Amino acid sequence: MVELKKIISHCKEYGFIFPSSEIYDGLAATYDYGPFGVELKNNIKQSWWRSMVRENENIVGIDSAIFMHPSIWKASGHIDAFNDPLIDNKESKKRYRADVLIEDELEKYQQKINKEILKAKKRFGTAFNLSTFQTTHPRVVKYSNKITSISKRLSDSLEQDSLDELKNIIEELEIRCPVSGTTNWTDVRKFNLMFETKVGALANESSKLFLRPETAQGIFVNFLNVQKSARKKIPFGVAQIGKAFRNEIVARQFIFRMKEFEQMEMQFFVRPGEEIKWYNFWKESRMDWHKSLNLNFGNYRFHDHQNLAHYANAACDIEFEFPIGFKELEGIHSRTNYDLSQHQNFSKKRLSYFDPDQKESYIPYVVETSVGLDRLFLSILCGSFVEETVNNEQRIVLKIPPKLAPVSVAVLPLLKKEELTDKARDIFTNLKSTFSCHFEEKDSIGKRYRRQDAIGTPFCITVDHDTITDNQVTLRDRNTMQQERIPIIKLNKIIKERLDI
Repeated sequence: MVELKKIISHCKEYGFIFPSSEIYDGLAATYDYGPFGVELKNNIKQSWWRSMVRENENIVGIDSAIFMHPSIWKASGHIDAFNDPLIDNKESKKRYRADVLIEDELEKYQQKINKEILKAKKRFGTAFNLSTFQTTHPRVVKYSNKITSISKRLSDSLEQDSLDELKNIIEELEIRCPVSGTTNWTDVRKFNLMFETKVGALANESSKLFLRPETAQGIFVNFLNVQKSARKKIPFGVAQIGKAFRNEIVARQFIFRMKEFEQMEMQFFVRPGEEIKWYNFWKESRMDWHKSLNLNFGNYRFHDHQNLAHYANAACDIEFEFPIGFKELEGIHSRTNYDLSQHQNFSKKRLSYFDPDQKESYIPYVVETSVGLDRLFLSILCGSFVEETVNNEQRIVLKIPPKLAPVSVAVLPLLKKEELTDKARDIFTNLKSTFSCHFEEKDSIGKRYRRQDAIGTPFCITVDHDTITDNQVTLRDRNTMQQERIPIIKLNKIIKERLDI
């Protein structure tokens, strides 16, 4: 798989993502989506919305406000419990997430294991047995036991909210500050991730508001509004795409972790006792959706949570193999009836549902699917980025799923001549209302093909001198680079079929 730094460079060069406020030396962990980035992002949103809402009779949409009553965040637990464990290095004055420092240190042990395995493979060749080597080699066994032991202690300390134990682990592992190289650490402290703001003319405690750290609560507080107005019976779901904000102190790894990001969530309301059935359904359904993208690189896997959040009775992540390793892409959680119960208690408003089939009222249980749009965007770029040699030339091509590509069709006159340009313009005009089209006549046709490959355009239409007389064009396929002559009158139908629209 490609290195992340190549993806970052490619994104800037070809107009996918720019560092935000770059002419003012930027703003940490914030990015702007460029001309082709915003098209890809919108296509991802539309694809998710179509599969989640339009193709499911019992799921509807909502778009809730970013600003919400502050009591909502008290009820949800965000004010009291939405914290990161942070630690400062006294020498560098740099602040880090304690759990991330430990995880990074464990990754070093894993890298040592990988090096030992690589050396053994070279030494023993076809006679190498991985499972035997992992259970018998002294250093590999030592590192593996260390990873298992520390991972358990880290998980327990986070679950028990033990800040002292986190510092103990950091000291025992002798973790050094990446900047100063010292082990001179402060105690671990909690830091709330929510952004505060004020409403009204007077900045006092009563005017405090928060930028929402997640989109789910906007669905929960509108549960009955949606159920009654959409006339839905349980089970049914409510989907939403929207911005969320978290004051990530250690935001890093490009757009994988940012302070401002978009979530695509669906909360599925079910009868108590049926939540695990639906949890398993959505778990498999969401994995199938991701795999249907057919990316060239990157595997998917489930990571089942051992230590559950206080509101959940089952939870897992769908992880994708990014250049930085397997990382969370989407979460599926069985949230019980915690959220609706909390909002009912805090608001003093009834949020129960009368089930006409069972002739009883109850507070529904919820199964949540939540995917980060920016992370999904990054996974598609990483999984599509291909470097290959063609006719002794290096080409970079983004083999983005055709239906998601920022540009579906590029219309290219072979030469910058009036009769070719006019004919190409006519074709462009006829196609642009149906497809995302791009017109370009600058540079040689080979350079234009390479540029379209680099932004992921599935098809290029070349208008040449023969087109003027036979009304046929050359249709070039991005992945195979094969070219075929197509009658202009059939272009619309053929492109639709091949884009799988």
